[in-house]
Amino acid sequence: MSDRFITQPALADLAGIPARSRWVRSGTLRLHALDYGGDGVPLLLLPGITSPAVTMDFVARRLTDLVRPVVPDIRGRGFSDDAHGGTHDGAHDGANEGTADDGPHSARAGDGYTLEAYAEDAEAWINGLGLELPVIAGHSMGARIAAVTAVRAKVPVRGTVLVDPPMSGPGRDPYPTTLPAFLGQLQQARRGTDADEVARSWPRWPRREQELRARWLASCGEEALRATHHGFEHEDFFGWWPSVPTPTALLYGEDSPVVTPAGVEEATRKHPQARLTGVPDSGHMVFWDNPEAALDALRGTLRAMLA
Repeated sequence: MSDRFITQPALADLAGIPARSRWVRSGTLRLHALDYGGDGVPLLLLPGITSPAVTMDFVARRLTDLVRPVVPDIRGRGFSDDAHGGTHDGAHDGANEGTADDGPHSARAGDGYTLEAYAEDAEAWINGLGLELPVIAGHSMGARIAAVTAVRAKVPVRGTVLVDPPMSGPGRDPYPTTLPAFLGQLQQARRGTDADEVARSWPRWPRREQELRARWLASCGEEALRATHHGFEHEDFFGWWPSVPTPTALLYGEDSPVVTPAGVEEATRKHPQARLTGVPDSGHMVFWDNPEAALDALRGTLRAMLA
């Protein structure tokens, strides 16, 4: 039995989200996404390790005049299945609106939470929802997934935007947030937390984002967090980064412990065609720490890419 759950107050948050729930299959997994609609170029916006789709609503809704944002629940989070293929308590079991082909690269039970498995899910959203030549953007874990999806080239994409991707990996410094810290936050959410407690860890965040974090973190599975954190330290971002096709851009928090000045220098040297932009007065949680500056940087990057 999965230890994930979504409470009624969390479900009520969806009443204020101007997006439609969409479903696809990736191998045996049922995956959920929020589709903000419109006629713009599709933007697949991939969240981080403990961020269900709903927590990136404040980013997506600020982009609807430029693009058609689609924000997935990454496997093991939100409404999407765990990697073993089972649903969690309260998960949607309705019909799928799009189905990816069960080809040799489809994600299957046992593939777990590797970057390749996550990329197969991204391909399933693109194919299953008919996202033609999308831009793929992602924050943190999502940035790594965006890079791998673009390099795999199983689906055509217009470009990528990577926001503060973990640059840890084999032979490198460990990821700055430890696994016990992640698990401690998850335990708080399982026993019941609130925005005031979240604010003690994330005091700069807007109040609404603290509230969403408090209500939705319990939808993230412990196995997903453990395996993804392991990947941060055992899957090398720089093994993929030089091969990411152009156009690609990398945004980073200028105070981020994840993308350090040394990381910026290495990223620039190993992919000189990429556009790197620092967001002032922000750490790793770039959009949450400084929403206006981060959204301005993302909008400017997207405008250049779409032009």
